[in-house]
Amino acid sequence: MPPGSPLVVAHRGSSGDKPEHTLAAYELAIEDGADAVECDVRLTRDGHLVCVHDRRVDRTSSGSGTVSAMTLQRMAQLDYGSWHDPFPDTADDLVAEQEHRVPAAPPPSAPGELLTLRALLELVVDRGSRIFVETKHPVRYGGLVEAKLVAELHRFGLARPESPEAAAATVMSFSPSAVWRVRRAAPRLPTVLLGPRCTPLAAVPGTTAGATAIGPPYRVLAADPELVARAREQGRDTYTWTVDTAAHAVECARQGVRWIATNHPSRMRSWLAQV
Repeated sequence: MPPGSPLVVAHRGSSGDKPEHTLAAYELAIEDGADAVECDVRLTRDGHLVCVHDRRVDRTSSGSGTVSAMTLQRMAQLDYGSWHDPFPDTADDLVAEQEHRVPAAPPPSAPGELLTLRALLELVVDRGSRIFVETKHPVRYGGLVEAKLVAELHRFGLARPESPEAAAATVMSFSPSAVWRVRRAAPRLPTVLLGPRCTPLAAVPGTTAGATAIGPPYRVLAADPELVARAREQGRDTYTWTVDTAAHAVECARQGVRWIATNHPSRMRSWLAQV
């Protein structure tokens, strides 16, 4: 991609092609050339960090129930892959997919397994990739999620980067309190305050939380084209989500967005290469 182009973050892995938050989705994202991968984490009843977006497992698994009320052993009994339709919705989508894709390696033997954060960090460290971890709130365990996350990042040597630019891990949340907890526990870690309510604010959100970057959805950038510039003036990067069209990719590049989260990292790289 051209120098200065936005960097590509695989949203829940290459989730446009593989079931979200599965090892297969993240392996494919790295093969697709994503600059980083993104995941959501929640705590199980017995204190394990698992990569699940929703409060409940109903949408993305073969079971039903609330993550915080289930043990890791119970969650591991469910299938997290068969719900996903691997085929594009239309013939045009199929053609576009074939034009932008490099043949993928065979899927792992158990593509529907529950993915723990520890297993994902092992993959990221092994492949020399970067990871964005979002903590979900409100949750039953409150700040324990951030405490467990920072401890896990320390375990992998990711919690004390030499600088934000050299960091291999970034923590994100919609909760200012969560961002502030991470900043206090691991001051060198980059953080992103996520949220849609940026446009009405004269100042850049994230100031009081100590976030090093803001994370508005794309529709906010479209409504407030000066937001990225205002953030840059305060020394903050911009991470935007979820961008899955060429036109939106071009606009993000024009505004100077640093990180673009997408369900289709391979296509995103192709679009940005033409900017």
